[in-house]
Amino acid sequence: LTLKRTLAQTREFENAFWKGGDLSALHQSISRNGEEHGALARIFESGMSEFMKARRTGNTDINALMDGPNRAMRAVYQRELDVLDSRLNFLASAGSVSPYIGLLGTVWGIMHSFIGLSTAQQATLSAVAPGIAEALIATAIGLFAAIPAVIAYNHFSNDIDKLASRFDSFIDEFLNILQRQAR
Repeated sequence: LTLKRTLAQTREFENAFWKGGDLSALHQSISRNGEEHGALARIFESGMSEFMKARRTGNTDINALMDGPNRAMRAVYQRELDVLDSRLNFLASAGSVSPYIGLLGTVWGIMHSFIGLSTAQQATLSAVAPGIAEALIATAIGLFAAIPAVIAYNHFSNDIDKLASRFDSFIDEFLNILQRQAR
């Protein structure tokens, strides 16, 4: 849900940004209610704020003017990605731990089979079947939990990587725009 909202907000902000309107007006709009505009808007807001602060100091060195906005945007970029990545921890854990839980259940079921076999007078299917059934059920449950978790993790991780690439490209393009304005 968070990722879906972030993708929608990113598209909205990109549309507003690339319309070619006044960056100062866009900055003011986002500064008032940045949470509504999403991660990319917060990245933009941090870079634009730093750029405006640097210009007010009267510094004319382009490298110095660009350094602050770049660092500010990279810091917000990293925080935004950390928030998105933190949502994947459960899926990663479920995907990696579930097979081991299934394996533990398998071992437990096989142990029950051997216990049943040791107490039986004769080695029959009825002596080992309950333990083998436990083992197979535990294995199936472990796989049933792990496979969807790994698929979901990979899907969401891929979406976050694409979003990170969009953020990265935006930062580079926005820095180019700021550099042209600084001249």
